Amino acid sequence: MPDTTTETETGAGNAAGGRKRLVSGPGLLLVWLYGVMVVGAVSRSAYQISSEFDRAPLAYSLSAAAALVYAFITYSLVRGGDRARRAALVCCGAELAGVLAVGTWTLIRPEAFPDATVWSDFGMGYLFIPVILPVTGMLWLRAKR
Repeated sequence: MPDTTTETETGAGNAAGGRKRLVSGPGLLLVWLYGVMVVGAVSRSAYQISSEFDRAPLAYSLSAAAALVYAFITYSLVRGGDRARRAALVCCGAELAGVLAVGTWTLIRPEAFPDATVWSDFGMGYLFIPVILPVTGMLWLRAKR
């Protein structure tokens, strides 16, 4: 019986080594938005940590953590493949949990945050993108399953 497996099924003909592309169509916009968030969170946290860390160490550390999460999700989306998709899905869930936790915390105990983080007030300083982006990301990643 002849082998009817195609190159696409085995991944031999795929430039990404058999990985499914996650950055096609709306996924490209998602990667672009995550990239913008990486730049915003990294630049904000780097400046704040290097110049005024003693003023609000928790807020600035949380902004740096957000930058790392955004960078990992961006990398996973660009990398593609099932493992990267699952990792990005988990990170989007963790990101959403972080945004909801920090957003709630900043509303309940604003004195704990003398300066805003990327996730303060559910990302209000970033047009609520930090709360919308992980939901959109999870929906996209589940659709690409």
